[in-house]
Amino acid sequence: MSTKIEWTNQTWNPVVGCTKYSEGCINCYAEKMHKRLSAMGHKKYKFPFNNVLFHYDELNKHFGQKRKMIFVNSMSDLFHQRISLEQISKVLEVCKNNQQHIFQILTKRPERLSAFSYPPNVWLGVTVEHPKYKNRIEYLKNTNAKIKFLSCEPLLADLGELDLRGIDWVIAGGESGSKARPMHPDWIRNIQKQCREQNIPFFFKQWGEWVIAKQKPPFKIENPIYSKLSSKIMLNNGIIIDGIFPNDVKKWEKQTGSSIDNKNAVIILKAGKAKSGALLDGKEYKEFPVIIEAE
Repeated sequence: MSTKIEWTNQTWNPVVGCTKYSEGCINCYAEKMHKRLSAMGHKKYKFPFNNVLFHYDELNKHFGQKRKMIFVNSMSDLFHQRISLEQISKVLEVCKNNQQHIFQILTKRPERLSAFSYPPNVWLGVTVEHPKYKNRIEYLKNTNAKIKFLSCEPLLADLGELDLRGIDWVIAGGESGSKARPMHPDWIRNIQKQCREQNIPFFFKQWGEWVIAKQKPPFKIENPIYSKLSSKIMLNNGIIIDGIFPNDVKKWEKQTGSSIDNKNAVIILKAGKAKSGALLDGKEYKEFPVIIEAE
């Protein structure tokens, strides 16, 4: 299946359905997509999303000969407790038999990772959306995967110091969707800085629904579109204060004693994923661990 996920070429879903596991699951995009596909009459999605089902027919899928990056189970988690060890092994066998492609596998349930040996064309990752889940990184490190990566998306807090030894790639980004939670720019800067210092490729996927008012492009502070958007003030610790975007920034700063350049407080606006973009301090980060030929 083709995909709009920027860091892969297509998706493959031998498993469909999942259950919520951590904070990053609250506004699950896969659950929303599942409902949409079910309403369209797709048989594969006819059961409720919390029915975790393995589709054996997907093991016979043909991926073509031209090298692609294939995200495994965008609509589930391969290491969900309802998926047997035998079923996981069958998926990995398909990956092994298609060495012309790269298969990207991402999980929030890393406790089962060490039970398997991974072929060299499998990129294995764990989601670390909040500092309380940094222990997932150690489970990942204890595997034989050739490429190990982190997905810090949706980034919901400052992750603090990260031990990235043995990690080959970091993806990060904010949340999208109508109920998306905003991401403070200092959180993403912290990850990017550590990746730069440790020479690890960094992929900044998106800001998500919310944009920082001082960020340009795509916005300039004097842009009148601000007055039409809902706005809030966000502190570095994640606390959000309701506010109305001031037409006169200097007057607002004088009244509140804060500045939009203060690291602990930024004005955020709900502008939508497309308008918010993916520039971090004016620069795009779309780095990969290796250069490959891909469709």
